Amino acid sequence: MSSNHSTATRILIAGGGIGGNAVALQLLRAGIRATVVERAEAPRPGGQAVDLRGPSCEVAERMGLMPGIRKYQLDERGMKFVDAAGREVLRMPTEMFDGKGGVAEIELTRGDFNQVLLDALAEAGGVDYRYGEWITDIQQDETGVDVTFAAGSAQRFDLVIGADGLHSGTRRMVFGPTEQFSTYLGGYMSFFTMPSPEDVENNWFTLHSLVGATNIGLRPDLDPATAKALVTIRTDADPALRRDVSAQQELIRQRLAGGGWEAATITDAMSAATDFYFDELARIDMPTWSKGRVVLLGDAGYCGSPLSGNGTAMALIGAYVLAGEIAAHAGDPEQALARYEEVLRPFVAKAQELQPGGLKAITPKTAFAIRAGQTVSKLMTSKVMKPVMMKMLTKTESYDLPDYSAQTVSQ
Repeated sequence: MSSNHSTATRILIAGGGIGGNAVALQLLRAGIRATVVERAEAPRPGGQAVDLRGPSCEVAERMGLMPGIRKYQLDERGMKFVDAAGREVLRMPTEMFDGKGGVAEIELTRGDFNQVLLDALAEAGGVDYRYGEWITDIQQDETGVDVTFAAGSAQRFDLVIGADGLHSGTRRMVFGPTEQFSTYLGGYMSFFTMPSPEDVENNWFTLHSLVGATNIGLRPDLDPATAKALVTIRTDADPALRRDVSAQQELIRQRLAGGGWEAATITDAMSAATDFYFDELARIDMPTWSKGRVVLLGDAGYCGSPLSGNGTAMALIGAYVLAGEIAAHAGDPEQALARYEEVLRPFVAKAQELQPGGLKAITPKTAFAIRAGQTVSKLMTSKVMKPVMMKMLTKTESYDLPDYSAQTVSQ
């Protein structure tokens, strides 16, 4: 596809995460230079480890991202479960499930993956990127969308893409209150960067279940001196926790008190973390991802929560399909958005599915339940059960990924 018919298309992307940056990159390569607004003042570092597998790995290959990804790829060799004294209970090497298990062959932090996309955007010529900015109002008609920004300015666009996450303001302004589409999955998750404890085995994602429906873990970081702490808590929803970091950290302190293994070390490191993250585990289901000339991408439209293990895949593949359809149907946004939904829905339906047991399986409440869960985990790693596990772990790999390579403008 040549770029002469699409350069005048005005597209606004709300959200500078993986989905937003990936769709901006693919649009730019198709000759469409979008505007991106990101509420944060700068790219957000750190974040939990994300993986590439199956169709998402194929998209990364097609987008030419693999050299950058390899630069940041973590040396993570599998998962290990330990008891309160740090004794190993179960070890699951990456190769046990052919690189498709809880730890995939390709893992990197969310912040590093986002940097790969930002570097690719800069190399492709860049876009109008506005940090510290967000949408405060959206009004649309048949020919375009009028957007008002927090800074007070207003601008008209042909299309607005909401890639602004689980708590999407774009979704709220255009589609309605979050409560209409969000399902609370029973708990919260927190992660942050901390110094690597000396007695934790390098290169392994180590997990420990605490009595009281709480799970903690430490994942390798690109820098061996640091690790990514992960805390998962099963509890009733508490709206007061939203954006109250003090309350969030107090809940974590209460749950980790006396928890054994590295619980105290994680708690002590938490208050000093510069990338502390805490949010509810929720699923977003919507009857449609577009309304007029506004469309949702990634967690904003079809969040599966970290429990699904496919959040990055949905954002990346969604961005690839959305940009491809916009470029293929230049001048006809209605058709482009209809095709985006038609093509992507089958993948999202499978990717949003949770593993058996959901959050309860990850956060058993009693010592007996913890031991029972460990027994089940050991059973699932047996040769007899491996085919069953592989079927669950590869449920999205049969997706027929469309090819939009012909629409890329030669650089």
